[in-house]
Amino acid sequence: SQYEERTRFIMEIDIFEMIRVFAVGGAICIIGQLLLDFTNLNAPKILVLFVAAGAILTAVGLYDPIVEFASNGATVPLPGFGYSLVKGVMKGIESDGWIGLFTGGIKNTAAGITAAVVFGYLVAVVSDTKSKR
Repeated sequence: SQYEERTRFIMEIDIFEMIRVFAVGGAICIIGQLLLDFTNLNAPKILVLFVAAGAILTAVGLYDPIVEFASNGATVPLPGFGYSLVKGVMKGIESDGWIGLFTGGIKNTAAGITAAVVFGYLVAVVSDTKSKR
């Protein structure tokens, strides 16, 4: 029955995994907030910094252990986008040779990019936007 399925789902939840995901994702957000509060960096620069940091840490093998430890807590925030780009490039080079250097990152992140564009467009269509003056 549906009740039994829900009960089984709830019983399979790993509370310690949830804590790890929340702690790592929260720590990434705290770092971003501290950068906003105590540096002259603005939000766009911090976003680029996070994506680049995720890519660099993945390239040197330091982000994989974080992903293994915190799963979505490490892959959903912006460093996770850099992680996905580099992982895609690595898979692309492995399967397609040097052309994978250019196509792998796009293939690996296409769904997320498409969702961001589509939902951003839909919000813009249904919102009553006003420019700041």
